[in-house]
Amino acid sequence: MNTSPATSARVTELLAQLTVPEKVGQLIQYFYFGIPAALAGEESEIAQQPRAVEDALARGAVGSLLFVTDPAENNRLQKLAIEGNRHGIPVLFGFDVIHGLRTIFPVPIALAASWDAGTIEEAQAVAAREARAVGIHWAFAPMVDIARDPRWGRMIEGAGEDPFLGSVVAAAQVRGFQGDHVGAPGHLVAGPKHFAGYGAALGGRDYDEVDLSDQEFWNTYLPPFAAAIDAGAGNIMSAYMDLNGVPASGNHWLLTEVLRDALGFDGFVVTDANAAKDLETHHFASDAADAAVRALNAGVDMEMAIAQPAFENLVAAVENGLVDTARLDDAVRRVLEIKEKLGLFDDPYVDAAASEAVLADPAHRETARRAAERSAVLLHNDGSVLPLDADALGTVAVIGPLADSKRDTIGPWVFDHDLDETVTVLDGIRAFVGDRAQVVHEQGVAYPKRTFPSMFDMWGDTSPTSAPDFDAEAALEAAVNAASAADVAILVLGEQQDMIGENASRSDLSLPGDQQTLLESVAATGTPVVLVLMSGRPLDLRWAASHAPAILEVWYPGTRGGEAVANLLFGAAAPSGRLPFTWPRSVGQVPLHHAVTRSHAPQDQVHRYWNEESTPLFPFGHGLTYTSFSYGEPRVDAERIGRDGTVTVSVDVTNTGARDGVETVQLYLHQRFGTSSRPLRQLKGFRQVTIGAGATTTVDIELGPDQRRYWSAATRDWMLDASTFDVWVGADAHAAAHTEFTVTD
Repeated sequence: MNTSPATSARVTELLAQLTVPEKVGQLIQYFYFGIPAALAGEESEIAQQPRAVEDALARGAVGSLLFVTDPAENNRLQKLAIEGNRHGIPVLFGFDVIHGLRTIFPVPIALAASWDAGTIEEAQAVAAREARAVGIHWAFAPMVDIARDPRWGRMIEGAGEDPFLGSVVAAAQVRGFQGDHVGAPGHLVAGPKHFAGYGAALGGRDYDEVDLSDQEFWNTYLPPFAAAIDAGAGNIMSAYMDLNGVPASGNHWLLTEVLRDALGFDGFVVTDANAAKDLETHHFASDAADAAVRALNAGVDMEMAIAQPAFENLVAAVENGLVDTARLDDAVRRVLEIKEKLGLFDDPYVDAAASEAVLADPAHRETARRAAERSAVLLHNDGSVLPLDADALGTVAVIGPLADSKRDTIGPWVFDHDLDETVTVLDGIRAFVGDRAQVVHEQGVAYPKRTFPSMFDMWGDTSPTSAPDFDAEAALEAAVNAASAADVAILVLGEQQDMIGENASRSDLSLPGDQQTLLESVAATGTPVVLVLMSGRPLDLRWAASHAPAILEVWYPGTRGGEAVANLLFGAAAPSGRLPFTWPRSVGQVPLHHAVTRSHAPQDQVHRYWNEESTPLFPFGHGLTYTSFSYGEPRVDAERIGRDGTVTVSVDVTNTGARDGVETVQLYLHQRFGTSSRPLRQLKGFRQVTIGAGATTTVDIELGPDQRRYWSAATRDWMLDASTFDVWVGADAHAAAHTEFTVTD
């Protein structure tokens, strides 16, 4: 597991010199908001907070600061910290570097859709380089929560429904952020979150309680965390919610027995914002002082606090014997070790002059464009409408409220971006087409209105809204007329970026506002329709899948997103992304995922609902491209192996089209019998291969004990059963090419 060398002499000596109040100060992280009082509210806690934080810095009572991105300000605050602490201990600067800092990459669910660990690692390495250049040491990412309910807005931050894919993505992100070790030059401490089970909130309602069976916890929700820890993650963030009746941030079993003992994590644990103090809100702790004791004793090392940290009460708690000094020292030691590994004791300041060159590096923008191209998923392409031929078109109508919205193009969870260099879909199409065809643009409908405000509105950087006098009837008529006169209509629809993310769950998955009406009205003109969808979750596309010849899911594609989308639409690049989740037909099907056990009436599986099919609109792993592939019969190198044996599955994949292409070969496994019932299909391996037109490639995927082991509720332990195993290989979770092998005692 993620082991580290023994504590250094410097940290040991420093720890011995600290008083209890100084130790407690190292365990408190404050937000430091730079939000204008006019936005936050003159008398609000957020507006008053910077002064309180600076007072705490001046008395050595801060271990970390969050939300500072200006290098000069970073240095000023670091100087206050060092001069305010008699030992000159620097602070850690953290930030939500979720999918980029200045260069914005596709949102995390989009990066996961690339199914390409190299692309993901490269993207987060660029994000780390930019963040470290401005003085950030630590990213509150990746989010590795499994998400199987698309009503949950935070699924946009993760890798979808599957623990195997989620583990690959989690490890790639940690390597990208952190490099090959904590303290690697130009890298950040990675902070996987939210430990654990946060993505299973009841009804997809953010922050609501989570009730997970043991087998779901160990087999589905824990593997991405284990992979992140094995990749070397230096930090873990605890979650907000109740897990099986015990708040995660006060759960000793979770944070000590599972995280420390079972997974071998030896870094430091931070709460999510105010999650220690919120143990009182949960009716778990009696007050803030009790909350601090419960969180620290459970396994939390640092409290993330907006204001009035609960951990301030730890000084009295130690004096009163409620917290053991050894436990306090363990937490402080972990924080000091991270600071030492980052080199902050010797070089705490950032080169502000050099940061601008890093932020302006054009190579970063090219990396973002490539990531956007590799993340897009071609869901539907009836009659090979795509790619479009720019030379054969007279007029292209680009229609929809998201076509020219820079803020929506880069997506949520970005705070230090530069909209001036963001390329919208309309920008990208116009640049690609040039003077070969006329490009006309119509918004078509008003920007949809949210029922509730976004928690990020206080930054004053939200999606555009329509003017009060917006003429909806005239806008729709103009869009229909534009489509009628065009050779192709490209509709850019979906959710605005502030309609998804934290505290942005939805009770339905329909296209927002009047977009469905716009889609149907444009399709009625008879002009071929290409639907370009911006979203971070599946939306209801039942009508679109039957009436729009082509559907391209581009997520929120980032700084160079419009350029990437244009390349994909006109064939300069080919889609290669695959769905990281199952796409339901309607919200009534959710949660819907591919790794289900067999029912007692498997012949009725398709008709479990009487009013519509129970099958998904698009299966997990689905994604088309501009060529086609066929699969031969898979074969195994051994029909029988022992419990600890490994079998290699081989399959010949042929590119049957006229264009070179990328295929993601997926392997699904099923154990027919054993100690527990096992899912009908589980992703257990995949390979992404480039195959030339007309060529055949042999793909080999190994299946060893790690791919067959599972946690059984029958034995409450890990199992490796002797059994017969079915193997399917193909392009998605509905793969048909089959073989089998047997594991013997």
